[in-house]
Amino acid sequence: MITRRNFLSATGVLALSSPMVWSAEPTTTSKKKLAIITTEWRYGTHAWHMGERFLVGYPIKGAWHHPPFDVVAAYVDQTPKADLSVSRSKEFGFPLYKSVAEALRCGGKTLAVDAVLIIGEHGDYPQNEFHQTKYPRYEFFKQTTDVFRQDGRAVPVFNDKHLSWKWDWAKEMADTARELKFAFAAGSSLPVTWRMPAIDMPYGAPVEEMLCVAMGAIDSYDFHALEVIQCMAERRQGGETGVDAVTAIKGDAVWQAMASGSWNGGGWDPRLFEACLSRSQTLAQPDTFSHRYPTLEQMRAWVKEPVCYRIEYTDGTRATMLLMNGLVGDFTFAAKLKGQTEPLSSLFYLPPNPNVAYSTSLMSKAEETFLTGRAPCPIERTLLTTGLVEAGCRSLGTGQKRLATPHLAVKYQAPRESTFARE
Repeated sequence: MITRRNFLSATGVLALSSPMVWSAEPTTTSKKKLAIITTEWRYGTHAWHMGERFLVGYPIKGAWHHPPFDVVAAYVDQTPKADLSVSRSKEFGFPLYKSVAEALRCGGKTLAVDAVLIIGEHGDYPQNEFHQTKYPRYEFFKQTTDVFRQDGRAVPVFNDKHLSWKWDWAKEMADTARELKFAFAAGSSLPVTWRMPAIDMPYGAPVEEMLCVAMGAIDSYDFHALEVIQCMAERRQGGETGVDAVTAIKGDAVWQAMASGSWNGGGWDPRLFEACLSRSQTLAQPDTFSHRYPTLEQMRAWVKEPVCYRIEYTDGTRATMLLMNGLVGDFTFAAKLKGQTEPLSSLFYLPPNPNVAYSTSLMSKAEETFLTGRAPCPIERTLLTTGLVEAGCRSLGTGQKRLATPHLAVKYQAPRESTFARE
């Protein structure tokens, strides 16, 4: 069983958020040096969303903030016709290297950067039999930590989104960060973006059932929706206990689950579903009407293939994730708390293009990790949601069966302080 005690080592400190001793080598500027390792860099990709925040700064709390970093190296795995890495390299004066190791060493013989930003999203990569894209996040991380081992020094790392498409690799990544004692942060913008209303799960709340209604595809937006659930679930009474089982269903099975009217019937609490739709800013409407709560017939007409993940937590808490493309275009959350009649609910707000300011919230957490040597959000959250994505995809790919998940016995206590954006 994975517990926070044994996961974070026997040293008496939080190893995944403990700072490594910075290199004794003199720094030539007052800024720290950052290497960007990414799959591809073009307009709209995560390298554009995130990496460029360290080139041009970003808006936060009513000011344009310039991180105290110089991007000194990049490795870009694929360069399609719309590639921006070459032009950004010329504009901002950082070299592009042919390998991760060369980038981290800036073409020299030893580690020459103070932080590493890994962005393994987008690009032309194969899928496995469960429709998970084999993005090389693990490979990038492994090549990064190989340099750490060989050169006897480690620096903070931020990994965009989930850790890997394979649970064993994800677990190895977290274990390696603990072993080498460097700050390791990961995840997406959803837990740290704005909320409407600006509420968090009350710390220590007795949670009975949770629901997230979202949009998007499996192995991508399911991770976002699961992070919405998990960043709230981890604050419940007793802390995180891990997950015993996951069941994924799609199509007609989802509508049948909805008709059951309860978790025990195979569905979810309809009051939570209503609360989520009532928080949505993108709720679908008929062409000639507006301001209406959709009927079941309308929802079935608009949502061509709904997807549902049912999550059974070890402590008896339950959660449902719904991907409802055609009904909503955002992420909403609702929870039933023991002794309370009305659900707790909120919209996880994602500001629109072109500035996509939600990525600034995420990069502010990456910057904090790089500067302090401490990850502000628990890496166990990303580890657990990584495992939930894999379990959901596997359940769908094996006849929509209930999958026992003893390997997801990830126990941890979330920090009391909330980390979502408010200003």
